[in-house]
Amino acid sequence: MKYEIRYKPAFATVFLTLQPGDRITAEAGAMVSMASRVSMTTQFSGGLISALLKTFLGGESLFVNEFKNATGEPLELVLSQGTIGDVAVVELNNNEICFQPGAYLAHTPGIRMGVSWAGFSSWLSGEGLFKLKLSGKGLVFFGGYGGVTQRRVNGDLVVDTGHLVAYDPQIKMNIQMAGGLVGSVTSGEGLVNRLSGQGRIYLQSRSVDGLVRFVRSKI
Repeated sequence: MKYEIRYKPAFATVFLTLQPGDRITAEAGAMVSMASRVSMTTQFSGGLISALLKTFLGGESLFVNEFKNATGEPLELVLSQGTIGDVAVVELNNNEICFQPGAYLAHTPGIRMGVSWAGFSSWLSGEGLFKLKLSGKGLVFFGGYGGVTQRRVNGDLVVDTGHLVAYDPQIKMNIQMAGGLVGSVTSGEGLVNRLSGQGRIYLQSRSVDGLVRFVRSKI
């Protein structure tokens, strides 16, 4: 299928052209518009048990929607995320990628959805006990609040807990204080995520927690 990501980076939206027989699975509520002859079916995201874990322990939606073109001509489908920000796409070739809660948007056939244990450090940072993991061969669309940047980790890298969007599964995470107890509180940084290993990560330029703190100070 053909796709184009428009209105980057603040209001990124995915315009897809579904060829006859094409189908794509997307997060519940991601559809902006679609041709009237595009069919849509709703299903559990990755199976019932996986969907329940993602929903109640990982902060993800219980359902996903599958869109399919069963006609003989190309049809348009438009998808977008719920937050203001950028959308990126990664092509998997029989490998895996992990997402923080709310980052996943859609995937093409050949991709499998699942969950894996994220650890108590992830839970302490507010990211949930389980992480969403996609594997297989195909395209995965995901988004972030603000602009999305890809970086390579080769050793150690410290990032704010609210800015990590996606990462290769071989990247290890360790949640810790930004400094000492007093420094972590007075600096406004609180907890940080010390990443280690080798692989890709994706960072969002803005933090939803930062937005909440800003709005709270104005109320």
